[in-house]
Amino acid sequence: MRTHELRGWPGLLTTDELNDTVQAIVSVQQPSGSLPWPDGHTDAWDHVECAMALTVGGHYDEAITAYEWLRKTQAADGSWAMAYDELVVTDASVDTNQCAYIAVGAWHWWTVTGDRTLPEQLWPHTRRALNFVLDMQKPGGDIRWGRDPHGEHLQDSLLTGSSSIYQALRCGIALAELMDEPQPEWELAAGQLQHAVAQHPDVFLDKSRFSMDWYYPVLGGSVRGAAARALIDARWAEFVVPGLGIRCVSDRPWVTGAETAELAISLIVTDGREQAIELLRDSQHLRETDGSYWTGLVFDEGVRWPGERSSWTAAAMVLACDSLHGGPTFDLFSGHDLPTGVAIPHDICNESDAHCRDAWSRVSANNA
Repeated sequence: MRTHELRGWPGLLTTDELNDTVQAIVSVQQPSGSLPWPDGHTDAWDHVECAMALTVGGHYDEAITAYEWLRKTQAADGSWAMAYDELVVTDASVDTNQCAYIAVGAWHWWTVTGDRTLPEQLWPHTRRALNFVLDMQKPGGDIRWGRDPHGEHLQDSLLTGSSSIYQALRCGIALAELMDEPQPEWELAAGQLQHAVAQHPDVFLDKSRFSMDWYYPVLGGSVRGAAARALIDARWAEFVVPGLGIRCVSDRPWVTGAETAELAISLIVTDGREQAIELLRDSQHLRETDGSYWTGLVFDEGVRWPGERSSWTAAAMVLACDSLHGGPTFDLFSGHDLPTGVAIPHDICNESDAHCRDAWSRVSANNA
């Protein structure tokens, strides 16, 4: 198994400081393997993000234990509940984005370590999870964001969630190739989803106040090149607070560390490295001496809010800093080596309705 060297960045964080941040994540891991929020609950998405930080930080045993938690808690239909107390469900709602992220974690482990054992163990769970998620895909390509505690499918789709699911599908397709179990239906679904995110943001529930809806189409890989740069530039002044990071919500004086780190990754993969470094430096006011990070700051009052240090904020910082050096974490988010799914021509909707239903049917038939 390959080892990965987590390295600091001059003028940002030293290697020892980054290792302290990884250790802060290790310190919250529960006996079951779960990596919880400060309030004690665990969700599958943030749990995987923390496991990825443990992987690049060289804590392989702890990362494996975290992925074991996913194997133990997955429901028979491939889903995970919205929240757990260790192994006990505390919120039976389901978020499709949370369910899909296992694919990103499994692929990240493989590219960092070169060890097939864990991806092979996770593969049946990943396959069930992505099939569950794709059962929630709508005709226009977007994916319903969840299911309520009574099993009722929610009808709305979220741009942030669908953007992240696109990255997960790409990782899932790559894993399927690694396992020699091709999943052509995922490739069709990925193309349809990418097209919806990049070309039809209007089909999603309006959450444009939130910074994640701004940069996640870039972070998840649906929007690239000049379009990605234009998307980021369009709302830069609205969200970025010089010297502090980025707002979580456009109309609130509240900057948050995880969103700042994720935007930094989006910049790193779109040739905006210097801007990314500046943002990461600006956000270090959230850092504590033990390497942990406060979730956010209400800057007009100088108050940390919420009054918590979150494992997933620390994980986002680790992944952003690791991405600066290139290598597996950069490759994961740049997506250069990941399958993209079946490409849908941008002008295909000119011949059909806004959801591209007729055109998508033709593309699907041609690729069947």
